[in-house]
Amino acid sequence: MQHDINHAAGNHAAGNRLDQWADHYAARTAGMSASEIRALFSVASRPEVVSLAGGMPNLAALPMDAVGHLAADLLGDHGTTALQYGSGQGDPLLREAILDVMELEQISGHADDVVVTTGSQQALDLVTRIFIDPGDVIVAEAPSYVGALGVFKAYQADVVHVPMDADGLVPELLDATLGRLAGEGRKVKFLYTVPNFHNPAGVTLSPERRPQVLQIARRHGVLVLEDNPYGLLGFDSGPLPALRSLDPEQVVYLGSFSKTFAPGLRVGWALAPHAVRDKLVLASESAILCPSAFSQALVRRYLEQHDWRHQIKLYRELYRERRDAMLAALEDLMPRSSWTVPDGGFYVWLQLPEGLDAKAMLPRAVTERVAYVPGTAFYAGRTDGADDATHDGRSHMRLSYCYPEPERIREGVRRLAAVVDGELTVRGTFGADATTGGIPGVPGRQGVESPGPDLQ
Repeated sequence: MQHDINHAAGNHAAGNRLDQWADHYAARTAGMSASEIRALFSVASRPEVVSLAGGMPNLAALPMDAVGHLAADLLGDHGTTALQYGSGQGDPLLREAILDVMELEQISGHADDVVVTTGSQQALDLVTRIFIDPGDVIVAEAPSYVGALGVFKAYQADVVHVPMDADGLVPELLDATLGRLAGEGRKVKFLYTVPNFHNPAGVTLSPERRPQVLQIARRHGVLVLEDNPYGLLGFDSGPLPALRSLDPEQVVYLGSFSKTFAPGLRVGWALAPHAVRDKLVLASESAILCPSAFSQALVRRYLEQHDWRHQIKLYRELYRERRDAMLAALEDLMPRSSWTVPDGGFYVWLQLPEGLDAKAMLPRAVTERVAYVPGTAFYAGRTDGADDATHDGRSHMRLSYCYPEPERIREGVRRLAAVVDGELTVRGTFGADATTGGIPGVPGRQGVESPGPDLQ
C-alpha cells in the first residue's frame, strides 16, 4: 500500500512538469527551438495584418487549370506507379530533367550525381547530418538563412559568420576567418552560402568574387554548400554562373522547385561530388525511405509538357512589380532608414535609424497590423571582421515583397513607417535609454548595428 502511495506521489510530481520526458531527450534537442519566422505565422496569417514577413511564393501566375490537368492525367495514366514507393535517390527521369534546369546556370553534371529530396530544406539537413559532429564549425554569411541556422543548431554546429557588403560575401574577410580558425586548430566542415538574391539580405555575390571565394575555400580545404533557390528569379538579366559550374568537385549544389513551380509539392535536389552523393542517398533513405513519387512525377510532367521557362518569366515579372512597389514605398515613407536594392528574389534587408531595435519593436508593429522578421533571426554565432562581437541583427529587419499585392505592400510600409516614427518620438522624448517598446522608466535595449549589407 505504501509503495502505491509513493508511486502515485511520484507520478503527481512528474505530472507537474511541463514535459515528463524532459530527462530522456538527446542532448542535441537543446539546440532545437522555433524560429522567429515560425512564431510569426499565426499572427501574420490574419487577414487584417499586412505580412511583410514570410517568403511564400505567389502562385497567382501559376496556371492552376493546366496543373490540375497534369495531375489528373498522371493519375489516370500511371496512378498505381505514381502513388507507390520509389527510388531513394529519386526518379531517374526527373533527375535528367533537373540537369536541363541547371544548364541555365551553366552547370553540367550527371543524373547519377543528383539526389532528389523533400524540398531543398531536407537536402540542407542531409548534408549537415553527414558532415557535422557536435562542435564542428560551419562558416556562413552574416546574416544567413534562418532555416539553415536552425538545422546547424540542431546538429550542434558552431556557426561563425563572415560579413557581406553590396557585392555579397567579402573574400578578404572569409580568408581571414578561415585562417584564424585553422590557427586555432578548428576544422571548418563547410562554407554555407546563398549567392543569388540572398535570403535575407537581397544581395548577390558578384561575378568577380565567385572564383575568389572558391579559390579561398579550396586553399583552406573547405567544402562549399551552395544553396540556390532564387537563382532563376533575376529581374534584369539572365542567371549568373553557379559556383558549382566553376568548381564541381568543391561544391555541393542545392536546388528547389518551390520558388519556380510550387512549394507545396516539396521537391528539391542536391548535386554533389560522387562520393558525397553516395552518403546523401543513404542518409535520405534512413530518414524518409524515398521522396514522394507522386510529387516527382507531377514535376517531371510539368517540365515535359508545360513551358516552364515562360512560367519563370511570368514569376520574374510578378516579383519585379512587387519589388518596385516595396522600394517606392520605402523611398516615400521611410527616408530615415536604409535598405538593399535586390536584383531578384524575394527580400529587402532594411537598417533602422540608429538606436532602434527591430526585435523589441515587433509587438508594437503587430499591434499596428504589420509584420516583418527581425534581423536577430538570421544570426547564430560570432561574426568575424565586425567592429563589435555583439552584432546580432537587432538594428535590421527582413521585408518580403513576394506575396502581397503592390497596394498592400505600400499599406504595410505605411504602417511600419508609423511604428518607426513612434519609436523615434519616444527616444526623442525620453532619451536614448528609453525602451524601444516606448514604455517610460524601463531600461532600454539599445539597437546594435548589424554587419549586414549597407548600401547608403
